[in-house]
Order: sequence, then structure tokens, then C-alpha cells
Amino acid sequence: MENQYGICRVAIAPLRAEASDKAEIVSQLLFGDHIEVIQKEERWWLIQNGYDGYEGWIDFRQLAPISQSQFADMHDCRLFAPKNYNNILKAEDGSLYHLSTGSNLPFYKDGYCYVGAEKFEVTFEPHNSTNADFKAEITSTSKFFQNIPYLWGGRNIFGLDCSGFVQTVFKLLNIKLNRDASQQAEQGKLVGFLAECKPGDVAFFDNAEGKITHVGIMLSANEIIHSSGKVRIDPIDDEGIFNKELGKYTHKLRIIKRFVDNT
Repeated sequence: MENQYGICRVAIAPLRAEASDKAEIVSQLLFGDHIEVIQKEERWWLIQNGYDGYEGWIDFRQLAPISQSQFADMHDCRLFAPKNYNNILKAEDGSLYHLSTGSNLPFYKDGYCYVGAEKFEVTFEPHNSTNADFKAEITSTSKFFQNIPYLWGGRNIFGLDCSGFVQTVFKLLNIKLNRDASQQAEQGKLVGFLAECKPGDVAFFDNAEGKITHVGIMLSANEIIHSSGKVRIDPIDDEGIFNKELGKYTHKLRIIKRFVDNT
């Protein structure tokens, strides 16, 4: 891979904090995510995700090369693996790839997508995010992920962290959010009061030091879906999220943001 651009060629690839298999997983790439290479250290490359700008170290063998123009074209990718647990690609050698919901289908045409020089048959109907109706679909899309376990750095249907969950839901609805909760909190328009919340508004929560550490999607003015232990639905009030199983508040409400005028 001689150029400085690549694309993820496996279903899920960990992004690590350092150039080591033992390093913390800070995020993940999904199949078809496009990246720019920042630095190389033997088999470990520091890359930046072209979708959200997030950086991390990856084993370069999980990438395929693409050109700069292909990298730029991927910014407009709107065809994804749909809300399904059986999204299968068939490689030219007959082997199968099982894709997580929200994975890109790069350069899709006539039932095939392409990752570098590799061609894959798409055996399912792609999800076209440009056709999404945010107001009509935000609740059902959010609930599709219900009970998926919490995973630090997770962005897939078998493990999601809080911001990965929110980012994935909004990606399916054609809205690009940043990767971390603190970064997402810098986007959108402020909602003044909890009582004014509408489905799809995003609530952010801080710790004792005032740092944004958690995020979730409002289903109504008094109910939120978020990833904490698992993707779950909990009651919320002006103080924060109340966990009935624990019998206490678990997250302190900081701000609420709106990304779509869904009146």
C-alpha cells in the first residue's frame, strides 16, 4: 500500500490508542470505512477516519489501498448495510463477510460493492440514508439496537459505546455526528428545557469535573435510550437518568441538543 489512503476490508477492525495489540481500543472501523494514513510504524499505522476525523492505530493488513480521488468520493457514501442481523457479502472466492448495520457499501453498482481491487456481491437490499425520514424513523431505528451490550470503543451490533450508538443511529438517518460524546455536544442547537424535548433530541451528561462523559437519544421528554451496560430505555428528569434496577440516578444531565427540526 504505497499511497496514503485506504479502506477497511474486514467487517470490524479495532482502532487502538497505541501501536500494539495490547493497547486500548478507542474506536472501531467497519467494513468500507475510508481512512487517511498519518504515520507508519511497521505493521501499525496511525490513521484518521474519513467519516468523523477520529484517529487511532490499526494493523495495516485490515486495510486495502484506494486513491485520493476514491477517498474523496467516499465522503458522499450514503448506501449502508441495513437494520438486519444477516447482512452478507460474498467475495469473489466464495467466502462470506457478515456486516454490521451501518457499514458502508463503497462504490456500489448493480448489486456489487468494491474495496480496493476486491469485488463483493451484496446479497441484501442496501439502506439508502438519503431516503430516511428522521421524524418517522428515529424511534424505531434507535430501538433496533436495544439490548446490544455496552463496549468501550464499540461501533457494531455486538457492542456499542454510548457515542457509537448515537453516531450509528444518526448515520442511518443521514446525519453525520462526531465520534465522542464531548465532540457531539459541540454540534446541534441547544434545547432550553427538558419539557421541550422531542424524539431524536440528544442529551449529554457530565461527571463531577464537568466533563461530558455520556450521551443518549431522547424518545420523549421523560424517556431516553442510551448505551449503559447495554442499550436500554430509562426515565429521565431534570436531574438526569434514573436507573430503576439500581434505584438511583446514574447520569447527571448537562445539556440537550437538537440536530433536526422535526416539528
